[in-house]
Amino acid sequence: MSLLPKSRALKEQLLAEYKEKLSKAKAGVIVCNRGITVEQDTALRKKLREAGIEYKVVKKTLFTFAVKENNLSELEQFFEGPIAIALSYDDPVKVAKVLKESAKDLEKLEVRGGFIEGKVISAQEVDALSKLPSKEELIAKMLGGLNAPMSGLVYVLSGTIRKLVLALDAIAKKQSA
Repeated sequence: MSLLPKSRALKEQLLAEYKEKLSKAKAGVIVCNRGITVEQDTALRKKLREAGIEYKVVKKTLFTFAVKENNLSELEQFFEGPIAIALSYDDPVKVAKVLKESAKDLEKLEVRGGFIEGKVISAQEVDALSKLPSKEELIAKMLGGLNAPMSGLVYVLSGTIRKLVLALDAIAKKQSA
């Protein structure tokens, strides 16, 4: 491995990668990972990967160019110290939930802020986002709400049919006797 700085071509490739990831992501959260051990970082990466979230330590200079080109310049206020970004390409709530949950175990993991659907949000807004139910939970609640009236109707109708069957059975016994 060379001790020389990266060539311009490699930097351009990395910048293109940052720009592409930012443009595809529905949400992203910027964290400062100073003071986290390698074991803690590995566990965090594993947890994020299992949730379908991409986590990457970024080069601030190149990342600054990428956020400017994606109209997310306000993110620069969170670029103090070593930073990493967690990106979600499907569920914007999931990234906030997993990071806030991880931050409880990792005292030194600091959530700085992020973005959702192209809008920059603060650390407090990331915290509020983490408290929202996930997409799957919302769908389950909606389906449960839709299912409840139908279940009630089936129960009521089955009771009426049951009573009719009992009445017909009683009439049949009376006539056979």
